[in-house]
Amino acid sequence: MAYIRKYRDGWRAEVQKNGMRASFVAPTKREVQAWALKKEAELDGLKFSKGITLEQAAIKYVTTVSREKAPGSAEWEERRFAEFAAFLGEGTRLADIDSARIGEWRDHRLQTVSGSTVVRDANLFRNLFAVAVDEWKLIQANPFHGVRMPEPNPPRYQVWPWQLIKRVLRAKNLNDREVQCVRAFHIALHTGMRLNEILAAKVVGKVAVLERDKTSGKASPPVKVPLPRKGAQLFAKYGRFTIKPDIASATFSDLTDNLLIDGLTFHDSRASALTWLSRRVDVMTLARISRHKNMKILMDTYYRETAEQIAARL
Repeated sequence: MAYIRKYRDGWRAEVQKNGMRASFVAPTKREVQAWALKKEAELDGLKFSKGITLEQAAIKYVTTVSREKAPGSAEWEERRFAEFAAFLGEGTRLADIDSARIGEWRDHRLQTVSGSTVVRDANLFRNLFAVAVDEWKLIQANPFHGVRMPEPNPPRYQVWPWQLIKRVLRAKNLNDREVQCVRAFHIALHTGMRLNEILAAKVVGKVAVLERDKTSGKASPPVKVPLPRKGAQLFAKYGRFTIKPDIASATFSDLTDNLLIDGLTFHDSRASALTWLSRRVDVMTLARISRHKNMKILMDTYYRETAEQIAARL
């Protein structure tokens, strides 16, 4: 509790909490009372967070949580945390981040990206704070609680038509980066794998092996992806890739722009492949190929056959 008393021509407040002490002098009693309330809350936050900054918490999260996720996740999450920390300010402590600051970040992001992107990033950041509260005991509350998030975009429905696939696969005068992207795209159409997975995969027979990041110090088993026959043949034909995922993504986007292809992305190849594979394999096998634990996501997001197409086959 703060100790407030007259001091010379004004007032003085002294706060001692959790082994820390601070004082403040102001002309009026109301000013020192307001300062005392704020300082007590600050010292409480310092006790729980131990002064840890957002950057430090993000490093700990990437090392202990992200590295256990799917291959390539840690690098993407590390970049998202870096942008989040840059917006909030270098050296910002976890204890100083409140719902108002989260709301400012949300509004800032919505100026340049879609609602779905904001929701995706928010889910990552929310989980960091949840771990900091529940497991690390660094802060008392999650600042994302009570913050309104935008509505996500409607699910995509696009499937790559063969006319545009041929336009990509037959493109001429490509540089080495573009050639690697086209090859990865060809593999994706027959396997349903993500771009970063294709670039990192080691293929043994008809199985793509995705090694988990080992910097966490834990021995996590690799992810094994069953490959359709054509997919395995394409991996054997094209060999290993040297291009990085972020460069490949930007390169493929530029290539489709140059080829006058609008409204389709590399990731749409995954949904296209899974839609086509659904006609050849049962749903449980399809889930093993796609590695979806939530069947609803597989059905609602990645299975994109229209009602008319289904009816035509019945």
